[in-house]
Amino acid sequence: MSQNRLKIGLTGGIGSGKSYVATLLEKWGASVVDTDVIAHQLTAPQGAAIAPIRQQFGDQFINSAGAMCRDQMRELVFNDPSQRQSLQAILHPLIRDFTFRQVEQAQGCYVVVVVPLLVESGRWINQVDRVCVVDCEEATQIARVEQRSGLTIDQITRIMNAQASRVQRLAVADDIILNDAQTTLAQLTQRTQEKHQQWLGL
Repeated sequence: MSQNRLKIGLTGGIGSGKSYVATLLEKWGASVVDTDVIAHQLTAPQGAAIAPIRQQFGDQFINSAGAMCRDQMRELVFNDPSQRQSLQAILHPLIRDFTFRQVEQAQGCYVVVVVPLLVESGRWINQVDRVCVVDCEEATQIARVEQRSGLTIDQITRIMNAQASRVQRLAVADDIILNDAQTTLAQLTQRTQEKHQQWLGL
C-alpha cells in the first residue's frame, strides 16, 4: 500500500455507526475506501467473485440477474464455519487487491480504510497506521440493526458472534469514537471532527 499518506483503519461492529463516521470524514476531505462496498461490487453481476462462487457453491447461489444471493449465502455461512471459510478464501484476496489499488489512487488529505472485520482478519492491522474503533455496547448494536434491517435478533446475534467482541476491538484501538445509546448525532459529529483534526496534524 502507498506509504506517503496517513492510513486510518476504521472498524466497529455491525450497527456501531462506522458508515456514518466514514461519510463525515469523506465530506471533510479524506479518501474513504470501504471494503464492504468493494465486496458488494465483487458479488454484483459481472463481479470478479461471481465465477469462483458459482464454481465453489453452485448455480443456486447466483440469482437470475447474475449476482450472489446474499440471504441464501448468509444463511449457509453462518450455519457452517467451513463454508464461511470457503467464501472468505474467494473474497478476501480479491477485496485486498481492490482495496490496495484504491488506496494507491487516493487523493484525499488522508485515507480511511473501512474494514468491518479488521480485528478478525489480523492482516489489516499491519496495513494501516492507526486503528480507529467506533464503539457502542452490544445491546445498542442489536437495537439499531433490528430497527434498520428487518433481521431477527437471532440473525443479528449470529452476525455479531462471527465478529470480534467489543473487548477485542478496543484492545487494538489507537483511537476510539464513542457512539453509545446516549450519543446524539451532534455529539458523534463533534467526536469525529476532533479525530479528523488530530489526524490532519499527523
